[in-house]
Amino acid sequence: MVLGFLALALGTLQSVVEPALPLLQRELGVSPAEGALVANTLLVTGAVLTPVVGKLGDRYGGRRVMVWLMAVVSAGGLLAAIAPSLPVLLLGQLLQGAMVGALPLSFILVRRHLPTGRSQAAIGVVVSLFTGGGMIGTLIAGPIAELLSWQWMFAVPTIAVGAATLAVIRVMPDDEPTGSEGPIDWPGVVLLSATLLALMVGLVSVTSAALPPFAIGLLALLVAALATGWVAVERRAPAPMVDLQMLAQPTMWQGAVLTLVITISFGMVVFLLPQLFAVSGAGYGFAAGTTMIGLFLLPGAVAGALSDSVGGLAARRFGSRTVAVVGIVVMALTMFSLAVYHDAAWLLVGAKVLTAVAAGMGTTALLAGTATAVEAKDTGIATSLLVVTRVIGIAIGVQVAGAILAAGTDPVTELPSESAFVTGFVVAGLVAGLSLLAVRGSTKGSQA
Repeated sequence: MVLGFLALALGTLQSVVEPALPLLQRELGVSPAEGALVANTLLVTGAVLTPVVGKLGDRYGGRRVMVWLMAVVSAGGLLAAIAPSLPVLLLGQLLQGAMVGALPLSFILVRRHLPTGRSQAAIGVVVSLFTGGGMIGTLIAGPIAELLSWQWMFAVPTIAVGAATLAVIRVMPDDEPTGSEGPIDWPGVVLLSATLLALMVGLVSVTSAALPPFAIGLLALLVAALATGWVAVERRAPAPMVDLQMLAQPTMWQGAVLTLVITISFGMVVFLLPQLFAVSGAGYGFAAGTTMIGLFLLPGAVAGALSDSVGGLAARRFGSRTVAVVGIVVMALTMFSLAVYHDAAWLLVGAKVLTAVAAGMGTTALLAGTATAVEAKDTGIATSLLVVTRVIGIAIGVQVAGAILAAGTDPVTELPSESAFVTGFVVAGLVAGLSLLAVRGSTKGSQA
């Protein structure tokens, strides 16, 4: 119960930025690509910290690590709430990104306190409440920003996070650590964190800073070198941060591939739809304010929360790979349709509902399947890697969509052209559709 309350509060804090992105761009005087950076700063921290947090939770107990993590999140929320400028807001978002680590910590607690059958359903409930928080954040962001200020969008859910953390401290029993298998693999921790940081910063830089090919090549080489060094360290470590044999299991690598593809497409949807609602172009767009954008996005948030809650059950019934592939097909068809038909608000609302259901069921099914397929001692790190894959996928999608709109912005009107939105929807559909080639050779019906 308290884990659900905490997930709800965290989801609210994470989601207030989405409907308010056009408002923040106007208030801070930034471009769509820079607006994407505001959303992705949170994801950078989440990608870097989540595997470390998951491993620490496996070793020292999920409840203990959760409390410390929420202290960092609360500090970030308060900093964003008093932010006078973009750099301070970005720093607050950076600290708030630690919230992503709460999901694998919750999965650790669920796995240790519930039997396997109930664990899959409980994981779906936790994820659905996190998504449900997104529904609340989407709904309250506009009214709070317009009646008070955009800073209060961060203050209100941060207070809720603090209250939920106190409830965890008072109600949630301590979970027994798995015990130490040796010293912490700090070289592995540092190298994996550096790899993810270089990857996330590189993604943001490539799509928002118009880097020359030479610089892009250097970034790619840096990421490859760090990843190679990390693998070499893990092979020799007596107690590696990540068991590479576990990582090579079909459950893990197929789950990671499918999760990445689904979230890239969904990340593009998350960015493109609010921008199209807000823009007022010649024959396209709806000139919607923050509150109206939140109302337009609300059905999708509701649908996403409901789909997350049944994702674990669907994985148990049909297999997580099957659920994910169906979600990919739905997303591809929806994006191609939206590229042609986007002149009515209800079409965009319906597209958000369909993609939210497809992404929610698919990624939650993959998480639930992975959490119960690996050994209990590896629950935190295994699910952390999938959560990080979700973060990276959404970050890629948001930044690519932001770059497409920036490239298609009219220098006179300073508005993205209709063709830029069409291009974004087509690219999102192609990413989803072509991804089926990546899983074509895997065993039909296997649980990924």
